[in-house]
Amino acid sequence: MKSRKAGRIVFEVFMVILSLLFLYPLFLTIINSLKSFSEVMTDVIALPKSLAFENYSYVWKYINYPRLFLNNTVITVLGLAGIILISSIAAYKLARTKSKTSNLIYFICIMPMLIPFQSIMLSVLQMAKGFHLSDSTWGLGILYWGFGAPLAMFIYHGFVKGIPNEIDESATIDGASGFRLFFRVIFPLLKSVTTTIVIIDVMWIWNDFLLPLLMVNGSPSTKTLTLAAYTFVGQYTSDWQYAMTAMVMAVLPSIIVFMFLQKHIVKGVVAGAVKG
Repeated sequence: MKSRKAGRIVFEVFMVILSLLFLYPLFLTIINSLKSFSEVMTDVIALPKSLAFENYSYVWKYINYPRLFLNNTVITVLGLAGIILISSIAAYKLARTKSKTSNLIYFICIMPMLIPFQSIMLSVLQMAKGFHLSDSTWGLGILYWGFGAPLAMFIYHGFVKGIPNEIDESATIDGASGFRLFFRVIFPLLKSVTTTIVIIDVMWIWNDFLLPLLMVNGSPSTKTLTLAAYTFVGQYTSDWQYAMTAMVMAVLPSIIVFMFLQKHIVKGVVAGAVKG
């Protein structure tokens, strides 16, 4: 018992140290957002001598924070809606169809998870321009459907296989079929994994930098919050205190969402990956 207790203490201490290492960059970002330019350039690690809250008011006005917050919200909500709708319906149909063709289609659908975005980003950019999806918030939201659907489908597919077929048969006998069967009976059972997908994709879409940089960087009215932080970093001079402030203001909403819903992540991922 003593050795087990000692091992648990060592493990907990290790996890605390590991957590602090991951949180340290965030800590540096926050303290440097409250410094003046001279303090940031003098010592990045040191605590601020006086709290420069005026950095936040300046950045709020300079980047037009309410407008960019709306852009992020539109992109995130549109991207989430498409990912959840498409991947849940496709995963349910493929899981219920027992055939080699269904398995092949499923593996083709989840294979893009293995492809690095950097290897296809130029092709995606050209395709987006051809379909008039670039330089618009709604177009950027639609592009996230393709990048987010494979992982969501993988999680949904594993969970659906654990739902008994008798539920479908009972609903069919009662007169439900097609989309009514899915949305009235099956989709409510997917609540745990849907919550997990929402959390993961909100953190990803809201804080994404590379795809918005490619698609909407040239249009000031469609910039995202993370792109706005990048505007303070130039070739010859950089306002690091404002860049850090903008970054804190950009990631704060997604952190709040994560803090309120993080308890659902492990439960949903385990349910989606283990069931079936």
